Amino acid sequence: MQQAKTIFSYKKFWAERFGSAPLLPMSFDEMQALGWDACDIILVTGDAYVDHPSFGMAVIGRVLEAQGFRVGIISQPDWQSADDFRQLGKPNLFFGVTGGNMDSMVNRYTSDRKIRSNDAYTPDGAAGKRPDRAVNVYSHRCREAYKNVPVIIGGIEASLRRMAHYDYWSDKVKKSILMDSKADLLVYGNAERQVVEIAHRLAQGEAISELKGIRGTVHFVKQIPQGWQIKDSSDIDRPGRVTPQPNPYQEQPDCEAQNDQKTPETNEKVIQFHRPIPNPLRQQTVIRLPAFDEVKDDPVLYAHASRVMHGETNPGNARSLIQQHGNREIWINPPPLPLTTAEMDGVFDLPYSRLPHKDYGKANIPAFEMIQHSVNIMRGCFGGCTFCSITEHEGRIIQSRSEESIIREVEAIRDTSPNFTGHISDLGGPTANMYRLACKDPKIEASCRRLSCVYPGICHNLNTDHAPLIKLYRRARKLPGIKKILIASGLRYDLAVESPEYVKELVTHHVGGYLKIAPEHTEQGPLSKMMKPGMGTYERFKAMFDKYSKAAGKEQYLIPYFIAAHPGTTDEDMLNLALWLKRNGFRADQVQAFLPSPMSIATAMYHSGKNSLGKVSRSADDIAIPKGIKQRRLHKAFLRYHDPKNWPLLRDALKSMGRSDLIGNGKHHLIPSYQPKNNEEKAKVKIPPAKRFKTKYTGEGQKDNRRHKTVKKNRRQR
Repeated sequence: MQQAKTIFSYKKFWAERFGSAPLLPMSFDEMQALGWDACDIILVTGDAYVDHPSFGMAVIGRVLEAQGFRVGIISQPDWQSADDFRQLGKPNLFFGVTGGNMDSMVNRYTSDRKIRSNDAYTPDGAAGKRPDRAVNVYSHRCREAYKNVPVIIGGIEASLRRMAHYDYWSDKVKKSILMDSKADLLVYGNAERQVVEIAHRLAQGEAISELKGIRGTVHFVKQIPQGWQIKDSSDIDRPGRVTPQPNPYQEQPDCEAQNDQKTPETNEKVIQFHRPIPNPLRQQTVIRLPAFDEVKDDPVLYAHASRVMHGETNPGNARSLIQQHGNREIWINPPPLPLTTAEMDGVFDLPYSRLPHKDYGKANIPAFEMIQHSVNIMRGCFGGCTFCSITEHEGRIIQSRSEESIIREVEAIRDTSPNFTGHISDLGGPTANMYRLACKDPKIEASCRRLSCVYPGICHNLNTDHAPLIKLYRRARKLPGIKKILIASGLRYDLAVESPEYVKELVTHHVGGYLKIAPEHTEQGPLSKMMKPGMGTYERFKAMFDKYSKAAGKEQYLIPYFIAAHPGTTDEDMLNLALWLKRNGFRADQVQAFLPSPMSIATAMYHSGKNSLGKVSRSADDIAIPKGIKQRRLHKAFLRYHDPKNWPLLRDALKSMGRSDLIGNGKHHLIPSYQPKNNEEKAKVKIPPAKRFKTKYTGEGQKDNRRHKTVKKNRRQR
């Protein structure tokens, strides 16, 4: 892996003399109390300001403060004018703009495009405190407030829109958000590394237009830099006959395409793999993606561009991408190099107050209430689930904190939180059990192009040793004053079964009666489009869970999560899932359907109707895409087969599917033949709490995964 300058090794800016602020200022009066005459950097966010390491803007603010910069926060400004954007004066260096921890569109709209009634990141959960497409709106207002101040956009909303992307809410392919926001620069991912470099270079007098080639950034270019060679995306992955995926761990793990061979059967050009370009030349290669004007009206070409982009997400071998938007070109630099353990510790050891800003008084901020006593132990995910956006944002390389740093944070919660009762609500991250898991060979890791380390099976080069995590659990729960530590982050049970000792430790000490896991589906068709393991792995984990719960003398239950209306799912698939649920006695409390998030692989499937995990072409077979509102409602109804409100819809569907045999009043029937009046049937049947569960909501990949938990309906469960 390449080396990067440590983020805490820069010479600090002169304003370091002011020291750390108890809270980053949100008003001019607070600035004056700190002795400031101006801010060097002003961060604008769609969230309430909570000075906690699970809130992305707090992390960026504290990291920049540690570099010696004076950082102010403008939280949830009134976007109807530029007045609120002037409240801290003109920043000396730049505005940093984010929509917040969640994408503003996911935050406001359900998967059925209905407006939500609350916002977990707003005081008292009030809705309507941020605009739709908040990054665009805030960026324009910053420019209006101070015309010549650089505007840099980032966070989950910008990160997942860094190239031409499908927008579910308008049902169109939109331009890169860098174009629509009219910002100067876009940073993607968690962004500490690139933001620190940008701030210091601007402080040294460089112009924003000179900041080219920084990993994890997107910028405009007028022409291809000298010394670079262009490779067309069709040379990397030309739509054609599907060829077997090469073994990435052979002597020649990397791949380039040569297009001088054709298959005799189809006369289509296919991909041939050979030795990679020598590294020095490879690092000076940029891949030209199809232009926005091409992909906006061509779903197959859009899916092709998505495939190429996802092949360039490994920091060890990713190349730059370029995409034309009208008469302008955007240049997407490779992902940032992962933070080291020492850097991760430095980020989380900064002087967060771990509290909301005092201006909110006694108002309740739901997201803060959920995470205030939780600890983020790692970042990233190598699972590769196609509906998830973690990899596109945080990357697939796991970045773990040291055990000492994590213990210090647990102790800080114990000693400083005003309402701590001895319970840590989570030690986790995007996943609960990928802490310190990595490829056994750094060279293989740097050259690998697999989308997942665990699908279709666990890679033999992946270290699955859970011993460091077990050791952490044991040490943390022995701390004085700690009564209970729960694990609430999503669990990768396909990894957990590789370590029975971990499952025993988890089940014996860290489950609060219920453990949520996410099989996602029971049928192979949709599971293969999700890149998720089959139900055999779930059954293995369930057997371990039940065994160790019984050994511990505890009555505990698994709560499975499932996705409705995912690409590749037929009505028959949902029927089979409903039958599985009934056989196993599960009744869903809440159901939400797949939400196509920008840039995800499943979204490319949704938009194109093709399986973009393989090569896409116009002649390739279409896959099932539940798009119509009636079909999406039907798929959700199958998950709530027990709800009398859904029975009329299900009866019609079962009859049209030729499965009238499942309508009746016997135990083997899915739904009854009669319709109760006034929902009296609900009052008759008492559903055991242990068998209730909530199906997962798939837009949660939209949140900024610096915070690994959010309200239950938006949480990612693995």
